[in-house]
Amino acid sequence: MSRQLLSMALAPLLGLFILGIGNGFLATLITLRLDDAGYSPVVIGWVSSAYFIGLALGAVFNDRLLLRIGHIRAYGCFASIVAVTVLLQGLWLDAYAWFLLRLIGGWATVGVYLVIESWLLTSGDQKVRGRLLAMYMISLYAAGAIGQLLLGVTDAAGVTQPFMVIGMLAALSVLPMAMIPRVSPLIEHAEPLSPWRLITVTPTGVVGSFGSGLLVAAIYSLLPLYLQRVGLSVNQIGQMMAVVVVGAMLLQYPIGRWSDRHDRQQVLILIGAFCVVISAGMLWLPLNTWLLAGLLFLLGGGVFALYPVAVSHAADRAPAGALVRMSQGLLLINAIGSTLSPPLITPVMSAVGDGGLFWSLGALGLMLVAFFVWRRSVRPAPLPVAPFAPSTPMTSVGAELGVTEELMQGAIEHEHAEDLSAVVPDVEVAEPLVGPPREDAAHIDYFDVDAEAGPHGDDSPSRG
Repeated sequence: MSRQLLSMALAPLLGLFILGIGNGFLATLITLRLDDAGYSPVVIGWVSSAYFIGLALGAVFNDRLLLRIGHIRAYGCFASIVAVTVLLQGLWLDAYAWFLLRLIGGWATVGVYLVIESWLLTSGDQKVRGRLLAMYMISLYAAGAIGQLLLGVTDAAGVTQPFMVIGMLAALSVLPMAMIPRVSPLIEHAEPLSPWRLITVTPTGVVGSFGSGLLVAAIYSLLPLYLQRVGLSVNQIGQMMAVVVVGAMLLQYPIGRWSDRHDRQQVLILIGAFCVVISAGMLWLPLNTWLLAGLLFLLGGGVFALYPVAVSHAADRAPAGALVRMSQGLLLINAIGSTLSPPLITPVMSAVGDGGLFWSLGALGLMLVAFFVWRRSVRPAPLPVAPFAPSTPMTSVGAELGVTEELMQGAIEHEHAEDLSAVVPDVEVAEPLVGPPREDAAHIDYFDVDAEAGPHGDDSPSRG
């Protein structure tokens, strides 16, 4: 990697790493504190959901503020709000107040990610986006794992100390960005594809992204509650949550690369089935520390791989000009799933007990498997157009990081092989170089159209 690229990306990545350490265990800490205070799982679920509501709102509207005041000042504003909301939670324990504070904190947190991701996006062209995305992922996951391991250490120091540490880390994360002597990069206002258009283009990608939001939010918000109620200490809970994050970091890429060599829809089916099996193991196996850690490691790898594989499948069907808008739209679908997850699952936990978390995860996995099997019977997956790229963007601007040069080139080649003009009507596509010519074009017939008609006949292929 060039020294120039590293120097441009170092400051935002360092800020992300510092902030991510505190943010990594904040959700776990809030869940545990509310449970200790006697609040029901339903209340805990709604407070957890508030954070994801803030993330979704910020992902839609924060770029306007960034365009008006610039990256560095925006980062300082957002990080300061994160610090204030966390410190207030340490001073005042009330579920209703925490709902509001978590909503504001989520809105500000996604603002921080927006600054970092947009800065990385403009630090290099499509040729180096894969390396920038890898650096981003390493910083994000490493900070999350370290933060979870700090949970027990800070909690042992007192009731308010963990919130103080997180607030200080949020304030400290401003320093790397404030010391950058460069002009802020320019970004454009994001215009993602609408949910309806996404459903018509890639139903599998939409359901996979939505299901991933449901599953990941449940793990971050409700798994600590389950672990505390089955008797683990705060320190042990932090360690187990760190195991989940490490599993996500280590297994996401091998699963994704495996999807490059196989039918991505089949890989999605197996991921859903894998989640069902792990959930069954959590419910019925006699768990000890090592077995619990092993199951959570595998659960993290499977659940966190669902979203990037779903996005890769969607990219296999999209024209090159729609890749960015499609990725942004799928990210918003994922955020909607995250917002709905805790309020949907916590009533099940209240009704059937703490194991309701894994009954819910297992049921979600079964529904995903059923949908993916049905879609595969309707329209098999196309060949992958570009190598899989791990993906954990938090904003619609960051979603563009995953649109690498290899992916764009593969999408253009796909346009030459198949008529994609009807996929996204307002996007120009290359004219197919194979297959029947368009009626208004003066082409020579290279083959007998009737004899060479594919399995769909004259019907335009359905999108899957």
